[in-house]
Amino acid sequence: MPAEQREAAGHESAPATGYRLLLPSQWAHIPLRQGTEEAVEQVLQQTYARLPAGAPADKVGPYKQELARRFRESVATARERNALDLYLPVRPVGDEEFIPGASILVTETVLPAQKGDGPRTSPSEVAVQLLTEDSPAHADLSSGEVDGALAVRREHVAAATPDRGTLVASRRVEYIVSVPGDPNRWFVAAFSTIGGGDPRDELAEALVEWFDAVMATFRWRHR
Repeated sequence: MPAEQREAAGHESAPATGYRLLLPSQWAHIPLRQGTEEAVEQVLQQTYARLPAGAPADKVGPYKQELARRFRESVATARERNALDLYLPVRPVGDEEFIPGASILVTETVLPAQKGDGPRTSPSEVAVQLLTEDSPAHADLSSGEVDGALAVRREHVAAATPDRGTLVASRRVEYIVSVPGDPNRWFVAAFSTIGGGDPRDELAEALVEWFDAVMATFRWRHR
């Protein structure tokens, strides 16, 4: 994705209408509200094109079918969560032809409008409540800003849940960010990785640092 510039100062107080992230070219963007099938098919075709030209057809066919099945299943699961966007690494990184096991899922939370004349809950209190409702006891919580908006960051290791199709533990980092101009809307970017097979290994640590750097490129879109 191309680098994005910060919005002009005159738009900073206007309601946000979207967002922009800077991601390396090895990552694919799958929009989940419209254009999903086109994006999925493009990723699959790019992946198929990297298969060895001389590979036997009786091996390639089943491989393509299984790859497509798993990929479409991941996208369908994301859509079931009413997510906005899914980002996945689909091309090798570096000289080792390595594709990390990771993903970024973008969702939106809309809270009911507060009624009455009672004291309003502050955005920081709302953010903490949203993140701590189901937070594990060992979750790491911190707060700050993302492009000028209040943000809370949560990091934890999620255990494997085979009954839900999750066969290995994963390292997860979530940013929940107050949407400018609309106090009832919250943007959520959730990163997940299995590292090198251990969510606490060096690869997982490096990928978490990478995701924090990606979130530093986050910018609101105001039109």
